[in-house]
Amino acid sequence: MPKIALITGGNRGLGRATAEALIADGVEVIYTYRDDRGEKIDAIALPLTVGDLDSYPAFVESLREVLRDRFGREDFDFLINNAGVGIAGKIADFPVEAFDELMNVHLRGMFFLTQALLPLIADGGRILNVSTGLARFTGEGIYAAYGSMKAAVEVFTRYLAKEVGPRGISVNVVAPGATATDFGGGALRGNEAIREHISGQIAFGRLGEPEDIAGVMVAMLADNTKWITGQRIEASGGMLL
Repeated sequence: MPKIALITGGNRGLGRATAEALIADGVEVIYTYRDDRGEKIDAIALPLTVGDLDSYPAFVESLREVLRDRFGREDFDFLINNAGVGIAGKIADFPVEAFDELMNVHLRGMFFLTQALLPLIADGGRILNVSTGLARFTGEGIYAAYGSMKAAVEVFTRYLAKEVGPRGISVNVVAPGATATDFGGGALRGNEAIREHISGQIAFGRLGEPEDIAGVMVAMLADNTKWITGQRIEASGGMLL
């Protein structure tokens, strides 16, 4: 029986690349999107605004229907908490509204969406939470709020790993470094000066691509990595070592 993965924010960027890599690996994929479901792939797309907790009961019911009607199951195997929003700014003038948006998506939403989905995750399953290299290094110094949210995700991951360990569920963090996507306005994809500057801080001498991170995701969901839990795996190409 094929495994089933649920990826939040799977319509673009790292989530999209991970969905495609899992499909190529024989995994059935369900992904969420907020506004645009993205280009068609062989997966099921469900609308979800991760920052809106009131929408969770309806989403969970839709997910149950898909699992039952499409797969004949009551549960799924892999949860990838990938949905995110990128907002940068200095601490001195960072808006409260922007802070709250980051909190609602990256921490509050991720925490309570995971809570809502725990009964649907199969024993022996996996949870991957997406963090960032900016929880370890400060980069250009304008990601205090974003990096802090992701640092909290990493702490949450360890507590969750301990709580669900008796069910055989592993919980880990994948922390990408600088990656060329449209996240946060797409500067790392479209600005050659920024690309060259940051590439000089990476051991491999280049920015990451979505497929680089997707490969790590797939590896962390493979059968031979199931003994890893509560860990932070940084996929940055050796950034700011």
